[in-house]
Amino acid sequence: MKNNRKVITRKIIYLLLWLMIVPALQAQESLPLEKAVKIALKNNFDISIANNSSTISKVNNTPGNAGMLPTVALIGSGNYSLNNRYQKNTDGTSANSNSVSSTSVTAGAELTWTLFNGGKMFVTKSKLNEIQALGEIQYRDKVLQTLFNVIGAYYDVVRQNQQLKSINEALSYNKERVKISQAGYNAGSLIKTDLLQAKIDLNVAMENKINQQFIIIQARKTLNQLLCIPKDSDLLVTDSIQLNYSPNRNELIQKLNASNTSILSFQKQIDIANLTVKEFKTGYLPIVDFNAGYYFSQSTNTSASVSQNRNVGPQVGGTLVIPLFSAGENKRKITVAKLESENAALDLQNIKLQVNILLENTLTDFENQERLLEIETENNELAQENIKISLDRLRLGQSTSLEVHIAQEDYVQSNTRLINFRYNLKLSETKLKQLVSGL
Repeated sequence: MKNNRKVITRKIIYLLLWLMIVPALQAQESLPLEKAVKIALKNNFDISIANNSSTISKVNNTPGNAGMLPTVALIGSGNYSLNNRYQKNTDGTSANSNSVSSTSVTAGAELTWTLFNGGKMFVTKSKLNEIQALGEIQYRDKVLQTLFNVIGAYYDVVRQNQQLKSINEALSYNKERVKISQAGYNAGSLIKTDLLQAKIDLNVAMENKINQQFIIIQARKTLNQLLCIPKDSDLLVTDSIQLNYSPNRNELIQKLNASNTSILSFQKQIDIANLTVKEFKTGYLPIVDFNAGYYFSQSTNTSASVSQNRNVGPQVGGTLVIPLFSAGENKRKITVAKLESENAALDLQNIKLQVNILLENTLTDFENQERLLEIETENNELAQENIKISLDRLRLGQSTSLEVHIAQEDYVQSNTRLINFRYNLKLSETKLKQLVSGL
């Protein structure tokens, strides 16, 4: 009867624990990689800043900003004066007037339009087009860099979770080893040092678990920071690192120069620098402006031959400016602009070299990580089998605690290498895709 009560009580406790755990698991929101990327694209501060910078270059790219459109303004002015006037004429007569007042009022609508400035307005518009294109490339570059960081941080959380799982597995082996050693010591088949070593290794495994849990918390905070969500958000990432990428070396090399954002950015800077040279060269050419307006003016004098004068009507005119001497400013600006264009060309050659070397190194790293992963996968299976055999031998009294300790260490280290090889392979894959704008 007592045994039945114990069984019923145990079942009730298990049921209550289950009812407490299940809602907690359901409350933890799932976060697949695709969702993490969407959150980053929406929230990340660096992406938002880059998007604003790109928008600014787009807003600035207008015909009006290039000087191609006229300006229209309403103008007006008014003056009032009160003077004491003295006049002496050539015939010897003179006139003296006190408190002479005069009033003048001018108003009108005026249009000014630059018809020709050496083609500068068209060069400037082309330059604004290139600046806008550069802004879009720089925005895409920031998006790709952020995605690389997010993917790396996401799979780092996965990696640390897998490492914790490996530690828990080692912990279970340690507990079993302590249990076997305790039984062997009680039976007199094992010496006490074997039992003590087993307990020491168990404590070390428990310490490793605590440290690993802290590492996971840090990795989650790094991911949350990139996603710009509360640092304490506990989102459930996937439990594995997907590896199904097979890079084509020749295809990647071909795509690199055509799609890499760093290369495209420096190419645009060369185009902008060359257009800047053309802009300054137009400073040697004449400028023709067209002016038109409708004006009203009126002046009133209390002491003059004409007491009131009024003009109303349209006016049309133009101005011509021919530069003759600018103290060498145009020449200086053109020289500086040419040097900047040369620097941009050198920067492009340099970045091409760097990016191509980076691609080659990343491809080599990817291939190496693949080979290492293949070897370690087999090695991990062997290490797992070895630890199981060692425990069985210890249980039968055919092995020593040192042998089991070595087998455990080999298995734990193999798990760590295996997890890191998978993570490094995913990072190499992500870097290759980033280099060719394939994320």
